[in-house]
Amino acid sequence: MNLQVRDALKALATLKDVLREPFTPIVRDATIQRFEYTFEAAWKALREYLKEREGILANSPKSCFREAFSLGLFTEEETTLSLEMTDRRNETSHTYREEIAQAIYQQIPAYCFLMESLLKKLEGFSD
Repeated sequence: MNLQVRDALKALATLKDVLREPFTPIVRDATIQRFEYTFEAAWKALREYLKEREGILANSPKSCFREAFSLGLFTEEETTLSLEMTDRRNETSHTYREEIAQAIYQQIPAYCFLMESLLKKLEGFSD
């Protein structure tokens, strides 16, 4: 299995672990932190797949997700969610604002499912 996909799956496992914890502000903050690094690992695994398997150079998360749609890896709905997820990731530096932290936290289960689906597809193409 591709190293980037393996690393992203490890990051995803830590995110799934924390999502099982009962809510507290500390769990919320830990969940957001794990979302950040899982997001980074997942989009970079996709970037590597696009480069190595498809010959496509895409150097931002949004461009990678749009390419995933054009290749049929994402549905239109998944693409929309992935673009929203990118915006939420970019807002994580503002989680000192309670309403932003809560809004991001509430969406993380959907983002987790989306990243898991993507990584399983990439895993199938590995090696």
